[in-house]
Amino acid sequence: MHGIIRVFPRKTTATPDDALAVVGSPTKDFLNSHDNGKLEVHVSTTFTYDIPKAEQLAEDWHKAGFTVNLGGPAFNNSGGDFVPGLYLKQGYVITSRGCDKSCWFCSVPKREGGLRELPIAEGWNVLDDNLLACSERHIKAVFDMLSRQAKRPVFSGGLDSSLLQAWHVELLRKAKTERMYFAYDTKHDFEPLVHAGRLLRSGGIVDSSGHKLKCYVLIGYPNDTIENAEKRLQDTWLAGFWPYALLSKIFDNIAYQE
Repeated sequence: MHGIIRVFPRKTTATPDDALAVVGSPTKDFLNSHDNGKLEVHVSTTFTYDIPKAEQLAEDWHKAGFTVNLGGPAFNNSGGDFVPGLYLKQGYVITSRGCDKSCWFCSVPKREGGLRELPIAEGWNVLDDNLLACSERHIKAVFDMLSRQAKRPVFSGGLDSSLLQAWHVELLRKAKTERMYFAYDTKHDFEPLVHAGRLLRSGGIVDSSGHKLKCYVLIGYPNDTIENAEKRLQDTWLAGFWPYALLSKIFDNIAYQE
């Protein structure tokens, strides 16, 4: 499809499923079916805890005669324009990269730098680092693209509650958004989250089932306690969002998005 063998240390829901997307080392059947003199291998690594496995895979594919490129978010490689289906399954899309914030727990500004808008490709699961920080023109163009998709949109990359406005909510409502994710990482995120919940409800987006409005709640960071973490999770629920506890140690070992 893309003329590049993409190799992944593990399979996830976002892993491409075309013939040149491989999880693991080369098999005899694969080697018999492909010319190692014409195709190069990209070992794509999202999770930092997969780096040792990725390095071993790069060695295995090199021994099989392929030219190998080892990289990905786990190695702090900045991404360029998004190519659908290359490192993420068809349907996943990134329309902007980077973020102008500098949160202590987030690797995005270090890896991608400040916010930059990309050419908009087709897809329904939006993984932008901070979509709501983009220009109004770009955001509206993204929703125009989403209106052409067969599936209802999902915002897995997350929406910044501090930037959410009524016109964003109207776009989310008109698009019949299936799921949207927010974050409660520090104490400063709580009031914006509460405000976002009010905006969503007043804009006609109500989620009594817990299937539409999600929120990742960072826990276990320095000086956090179980009692404080439980309260943040409960407060998130009261604000109108289904809470997902995100352990700080795990967060530190994940580099999001291809």
